[in-house]
Amino acid sequence: MKTNERFVVEHRAADREYALIDRGESGGDAKHIGEESYVDLAASTERVMYHTGVLAEYGGQGLAGVLVRFAIDDTIAAGYKIVPVCPYVAVWVKKHPEVADHVVEPRPEHLRAIKAL
Repeated sequence: MKTNERFVVEHRAADREYALIDRGESGGDAKHIGEESYVDLAASTERVMYHTGVLAEYGGQGLAGVLVRFAIDDTIAAGYKIVPVCPYVAVWVKKHPEVADHVVEPRPEHLRAIKAL
């Protein structure tokens, strides 16, 4: 989990997502405001990141970047390679060469894994 007092990112493995939570100004009213969805390729250490979303009313605050940074760092720490199918993640990894050694170009089996959900 990552926190900056108001916004928290949680890895929800059972849901195959990283959830972005707004805890409100007082820290007590939690609201799910975004997610980074993924699927792990069977018998592999490749994590296919296929959807990044943040509610429109939270746009322009850099929260999608915070969410993706946490998801990427956590994925790498868990020993997985990143497969950037989501357009936002694909652009993000190109802007962050420090993660290049952990990125795998999408292949047909990655897209099949998403369709199988």
